[in-house]
Amino acid sequence: MKKYLVDFLRDFGIEPTFLVMSISILIIISITALIIHTLLHKIILKAIIKVNQRKQNLITTSLLEENLFQRLALVFQGLVIYWQATIWVERGGVYETLLTISLIWITIFGLLAIYSLIDKAFKTLHTATEVQLFATRTIIQTVKLIFGIIAFIYIISILADKSPVAILSGLGAMSAVLMLVFKDTIMGFTAGLQLSTNKMVQLGDWIEMPKYSADGDVIDIGLNVVKVRNFDNTITTIPTYALVSDSFKNWRGMRESGGRRIKRAIKIDIHSIKFLSEEDIKRLEKANLLAPYLKEKVNEIKSYNESNKFDLSVSINGRRLTNIGTLRAYILTYLKNHPNIKKDMTIMVRQLAPDEYGIPLEIYCFTSTTVWADYENIQSDIFDHIYSVLQEFDIKPYQYG
Repeated sequence: MKKYLVDFLRDFGIEPTFLVMSISILIIISITALIIHTLLHKIILKAIIKVNQRKQNLITTSLLEENLFQRLALVFQGLVIYWQATIWVERGGVYETLLTISLIWITIFGLLAIYSLIDKAFKTLHTATEVQLFATRTIIQTVKLIFGIIAFIYIISILADKSPVAILSGLGAMSAVLMLVFKDTIMGFTAGLQLSTNKMVQLGDWIEMPKYSADGDVIDIGLNVVKVRNFDNTITTIPTYALVSDSFKNWRGMRESGGRRIKRAIKIDIHSIKFLSEEDIKRLEKANLLAPYLKEKVNEIKSYNESNKFDLSVSINGRRLTNIGTLRAYILTYLKNHPNIKKDMTIMVRQLAPDEYGIPLEIYCFTSTTVWADYENIQSDIFDHIYSVLQEFDIKPYQYG
């Protein structure tokens, strides 16, 4: 091929000196590279895109989105330059430079093409199977890292003009340094496997981790960090290994159960607690939710007091209904009949130990929705009603001052 170039130059009266030959060869290589680039990117790739737009092939669309064809085209261009260098250029500085550049070019875009295939495999695996996203993402990122290290070592071997094996043997002495550099990656990979195996966290989980001021939904799980979008729309990044070494709260169980807990107490003024009079009982019996309870309880207490022959003229003798006990029974019945309270989960109204703020009457139940806004509305409606009915029982809530 070089002989043809020499003859071609002499036919035009040009003396084929070293400089002239070098410039001519570089021009030929550049023109060939430009033609190949135009052919691949402007004609073939555009034709593939047009055909895919008509037929909408899912695989081709995915590979185009991952830029696989574009990167393979660049790899082919590097191979063409490498092949031309071996044909046209004599061994020497220019030859070595062209080979080095073309090999590095091929390695870089070959690595990117492999990344495209890995990303496509990751998306396909996640879409077609029930494999945990966190597990596949951790594995994919680890595979990418391994290929990246291999490519880096190969590029170093090209620049140093040594075998990759020799480079690896030299890296053995730097193992301690490498362990320090990749400490977070190694710990993240190990933590990722543990979190995935134990199903501790997934994308979309609501987690709380006060140490890192995280309180929101997990939006990204990586090899080194986990991103949480807090409810104020700020983003918190947490080291992946911290989810194993530290404690955090995951609300996934609440969401999967379909019910969110209400656990709140109202403070009752102790001075407003009293026995119910006959008039009070007759008035409260008109309440639909209380009538069955009062009828049963009045009969039970009457039977008990008569059997024990208590002197009921003294209020401390025998059993009597109290306004706080009747209120507790009313609230329990009210919750059991509430359309937005889950009936198959715990429903309880209990009296806690009194303190300087009165007697806490705690409502413990679960809403039939886990949607935050709906949950707050249901909870507010319940307590609006409870505070409103306190006066019917001659009960006052405690209020400081």
